[in-house]
Amino acid sequence: MTSGLGDAIGSYHDGLTPELAEESEAWLSARLADREMLFGTRPLCTVLRPRFLTRDAYQQIQRAGAAIGRAFTRAHEAAMARPEVLAQFRLNDWEHTLLADDDGLPVPSPLGRYDAFFMADGAGLKFTENNAETPAGSAYGDVLSELFLALPGLKPFRQQYDVRTLPSRPSVLQTLLECYHSATGRRELPTIGIIDWHEVPTQSEFQAFKAWFEALGFRCVIADPREVEYTGGTLRAGGTVIDLIYKRVLIHELVRREGMEHPMVRAVRERAVVMVNPFRCKVLHKKASLAVLSDERNAALFDAPMRAAIVDHIPWTRVVEPRTTMWQGREVDLLDHVARHRAQYVLKPNDDYGGTGIVLGWEVDDAAWAMALKAAVEAPSVVQERIHQPSEAFAAWMDGELVVSDRIVDTAPYVFGGTYVDGCLSRISTAALVNVTAGGGSTIPTFVVESRQ
Repeated sequence: MTSGLGDAIGSYHDGLTPELAEESEAWLSARLADREMLFGTRPLCTVLRPRFLTRDAYQQIQRAGAAIGRAFTRAHEAAMARPEVLAQFRLNDWEHTLLADDDGLPVPSPLGRYDAFFMADGAGLKFTENNAETPAGSAYGDVLSELFLALPGLKPFRQQYDVRTLPSRPSVLQTLLECYHSATGRRELPTIGIIDWHEVPTQSEFQAFKAWFEALGFRCVIADPREVEYTGGTLRAGGTVIDLIYKRVLIHELVRREGMEHPMVRAVRERAVVMVNPFRCKVLHKKASLAVLSDERNAALFDAPMRAAIVDHIPWTRVVEPRTTMWQGREVDLLDHVARHRAQYVLKPNDDYGGTGIVLGWEVDDAAWAMALKAAVEAPSVVQERIHQPSEAFAAWMDGELVVSDRIVDTAPYVFGGTYVDGCLSRISTAALVNVTAGGGSTIPTFVVESRQ
């Protein structure tokens, strides 16, 4: 739990009587259904308390996120200039091909989101992943914030505490427009295409974005990659010309399923349409990006403030390969060390999402860990130091009664242009793998709170 929140959480739960909780649950369920705030078929939010942050904690997230963003930008610059650095990211051949294109955008990952935790042992804020390709959740968080502000159960709390929301959709739109203007030099309002497979569970978020874009005067279409056409120098979906792609489809899924000659791929490569994030975001999206920051052999790439931020906020992370490396000030054989200390580590595929392929060393036996480590050597993967995940008490209405129980809390700030943090997605779970896609969690709104006293 972040410092100074115990009183706020206690006050919230003290004011949430069983009668008020039942009313709040009925009200929230109806509003979520009206707004179609579902993740696939599951309710997006299953608890009755928002995530609270103190002003100091949110400022810490902003400062740390900006510092780490600068380090990631430096790592990308080094990768583009030095083949030996680029090799550490373990790109595929087709990714190298796309990386060579000039997309006209100011940065490789204009829209980003970090996965982070305030360490339960008091060791500060640690960033565990860089979602540098398709950072989801902005519309979910903003809509949930609107709903929770009107939640009956929040009224007693607001009499004691000032509550501030952290909207991130405005920065998403501003970043999209900045990229469009940078790549084209044009200032007119572009037609936005939100592109991903129709079967993904985040379609409800696309609809929320579409409604919001259109309320602000933009034309917007939601399209499946299989529906778009590229003819006469324009990309179309259902007859609508798309100027700006808000890309939610994952690049490796698009290329694997549809190939490099897909209309969307060709249109982007020929600069007939602007796509955010661009193909070159794949470098920083690789989980190896944290290994590049953490690895002692890359220390000279970063200036002193960057190195300090890396030490403070990046867990020990390495690409899984036969080598020696430094661990707590001494040299170790990487594979042998990780094999003998499985309870301290997690294995992650280099390029996957939704918790797919992640192995938590403390939840498997020696044989399963040895098998997972062998597979991680054969397919690009990283090993990362285990962090001590924080938990907080959250109220829920379950089986006709008010239940308050601890949930693990994930902090996922949004980063824009690689330089500043604006807004924060929060997810909670009863399982160590805090991931909504994996079925192990719930999304909740994030509020900065301060006592009115």
